[in-house]
Parts: sequence; C-alpha cells; structure tokens
Amino acid sequence: MSAMEVRRTTAKVGILAIAVAALMLCVTPTSRSRTEALPQRLDDRTFWTLVTEFSEPNGFFRSDNLVSNEMVFQYVIPTLQQTVLPASAYIGVGPDQNFTYIAALTPRIAFIVDIRRQNMLLHLMYKALIEMSPTREAFLSRLFSRPIPANTPPGASARALLTAFESMEPDGVAFERNRAEIYARLQHHHGFSLSRTDLAGIDSVYRAFYSAGPDIRYSVGRSTGWQPFPTYTDLMTADDGHGVQRGYLASEEIYQTLRDLQERNLIVPLVGDFAGPKALRSVARYLGLHHATVSVFYTSNVEQYLFGGRPRGEAWQRFYANVAALPTDARSTFIRAFFNSQGRFMFRGQVQPDPQPGVVPIPPAIVPPPGGPGPRSETLLNPIAILLAAFAEGRIASYYDVIELSRLP
Repeated sequence: MSAMEVRRTTAKVGILAIAVAALMLCVTPTSRSRTEALPQRLDDRTFWTLVTEFSEPNGFFRSDNLVSNEMVFQYVIPTLQQTVLPASAYIGVGPDQNFTYIAALTPRIAFIVDIRRQNMLLHLMYKALIEMSPTREAFLSRLFSRPIPANTPPGASARALLTAFESMEPDGVAFERNRAEIYARLQHHHGFSLSRTDLAGIDSVYRAFYSAGPDIRYSVGRSTGWQPFPTYTDLMTADDGHGVQRGYLASEEIYQTLRDLQERNLIVPLVGDFAGPKALRSVARYLGLHHATVSVFYTSNVEQYLFGGRPRGEAWQRFYANVAALPTDARSTFIRAFFNSQGRFMFRGQVQPDPQPGVVPIPPAIVPPPGGPGPRSETLLNPIAILLAAFAEGRIASYYDVIELSRLP
C-alpha cells in the first residue's frame, strides 16, 4: 500500500470514528434532553436566563433610537410571507419595527439583539405594556399615559386611533401609576432582577413617550436641507406599498398575535454587538440544540457601521463569521435597510453633507439626481446563503458589495 493510500485509509477511518462517536452522542439520554424542539412557551426563569446569559456588556450608539426611522420597512412583508413561512426563528435589531415583522411572520421564537442595553430595557417596557393591555386602545393609553378617547370603535384603523390619541392631554398621575405597574409587572409578576440603573433606564424611555406622545421620533433633524424623522403615528399608519397596513397596530388581530407571543415569553431582547463574541453565538447554539433555523435576520443598516468601524475590516468579518455559525437553510433571509445620506431625505441639487465619523459615505452614483427630494431609505432582501457564499469566496470587500448583492434578482 502506498503512502497516499495509507493516508486516505487513515482519513476514512478517522471520519468513520467521528461519525460513530456523534451517533453515540445522539442516542444518549443527555443528548436527547438537550436537543428538544423549541418550547411553545418560555417560563419566566428561562426567559430571564436567556436575556442575562446570552447578553454582552452595554455598548454605544449615538442615538437613543426609541422608534424606527424607516418608512418602507413593510414593503418586503408580502414577499417574506411567500418565501419564508412557516417561520422558525427571527433575529432583529432596534426598537418596535421588529414587532411588525414578528406579527406578520409569527416565528416560533424571536431574539432582538442590539448593542445598547437601553434597547433591551425599551423592549422590556413594551413587553410589560403589551401584556397588561388587552386592546390596542389600552396599549396606546398606557404607552403615552393618556386617557382612552371616547367613542373609538373596536375596529378603528390605526390612523383613527392615533389621531384620537393626539388630541388627548398627557396625564401625570397616569404616568406615575403606569410606570409603577411596569416595574411591578417585570419585577414581581415575572421575577426579573432589574438594577436601579435598569429601572432608571426604563423610566427614561417611558418618560420620552409620555412627553412626546404619538409625535415621538427616532431623532429630530430640522436644519436647512433636512427633513424630520417620521413620528410614531407615521410609522404605525404606513403600509406595504400596495395600500395594505401591516403594522402591529393595524388591526386587533395583528395586535393579539403580537400580544400572545409576548405573553409566552417568546420575544427575547438581548444586549449584543453583531460582531461580538457572545450574543449571536449563544443564539446559534440555542437554536441548534432546539432543531430551529433562522428564517429571517433583520439587520437594519448595522452592517454600514460594521464596515465603517476601526480597525477597518475586522468587525464586518466577525459578524459574517457569527452569521455562518447560525443554523440556516435555503429560505433564510436577511432584511436590510439601506439609507440615503445617513437616514435623512436629501434635496436634489444640494451638496451632500460630510459623512459622520464611523459611517461609510454614500457613493455619488447613488445620490438622487437634481429635481426633487430623494428617498430616505429602501428595504432589501438577501438570502443568507448567497451572502455567506460571497463572503467565503472573497467577493465582499465593502458595504456596497453587500447592497449590490441584495439587489440581485
């Protein structure tokens, strides 16, 4: 037997030994107990263990990001409902736009991973408010600490509801009562261990909703040449581009779908950097042990910051390595938001402002031509398998390679 044949035989024996060992692990009682299907409900202790054990240290982002700044994020929902259902697991980032995707796709479990601990606290606030509110009117009343308007019919549209709430004055007594009920729901009903700093964080975000009401925004940009970000009302009354409103307050049925998932502890907010060593890797292990795959990964425009960070190149490569560790299949899909001029409308014919530090500038070819206001953003879909193949083959070198990959048919 030649040396080459010996090596081949040895390799086959090694592979066979690994396969046998894996098979033996699969039939042990311990392995069976650790590879159960996803539960229909997470008990409070398990939910909080996932939040605390999977999370990373608090990170920094320059905005509070209390609501979305994406107006067209619903446009991809009809396509997703045709291509990824039934959905297994959902991963997202940012505030409550995730609720619209989750309610539309009804995944078996959802993880919201954001670098800011404040975002996790925001989601805990939402969790408490949604669980305590049996209707959309009750939810909006608690969210903004305003009385429920009189004579709102049960089937009122989101616009009718929010227009009615805009006319109501905030109630300071209701705010204090609601805040105490949020704390009690999280700490006593669920048994979540929240520090004084955490409670102060929840107070901060809840006070912002109380102060601004339905006019609350991601941020405010009113200088010359810039348009303000959309309000909560704008976001909740947006549609899918075909006249169908799919927001989580569009109907009682959609809201109840979201509320059911919250009550079963199946929307799990985590603190984590997409390029970090723990959060996404922990989600990957959890889903693998429970025979689940990632059906949808909503990244917003986080990749833009990963490509623009320092040292250049390392963050986005770590992120795609984390994605490669996630259990996926041929249907698994990225949802991306691509922003024109860092998320604000640009008036055509004006000079584009200098990019902010750490953000990849938009190339001139994508700047809208003179003649009118350009779009704020677009929402793109990209099969995860296609991205990972391009990454493995060295075809990804910039954020715009990712965007162009998302535009392929």
